[in-house]
Amino acid sequence: MIRWLSLLAIPALAAAPVAAQEMIGTIERGVYRCELPGDAGGPASIAQPEESFTILSASRYSSPQGNGTYLRRGSRVTMTSGPRNGTTYAIVGDGFLRKIENGEPSRLRCIRSDV
Repeated sequence: MIRWLSLLAIPALAAAPVAAQEMIGTIERGVYRCELPGDAGGPASIAQPEESFTILSASRYSSPQGNGTYLRRGSRVTMTSGPRNGTTYAIVGDGFLRKIENGEPSRLRCIRSDV
């Protein structure tokens, strides 16, 4: 009986790592302009041009500091090489990212622009 139960557990164990990994994908090409929120008494946002970047192709980016590659897994984008290596963003919506700091979404937002 124990042997039979062991055989039933094998497919479930084999599927666990696959289910735990998120799908690999890409984000839309274009310029992502980064900003911090403003306040009610001033501008609605405060541009952060040194944080902005451009998605050039399915896995390459360009920033004021240089070029590199990125990887999208599920709702996260991580810069995997170049000057931003290790920087991670949460995908909030189409063309809308929020930088991750200390494991949490920060105030810095990056929005894809058509220009």
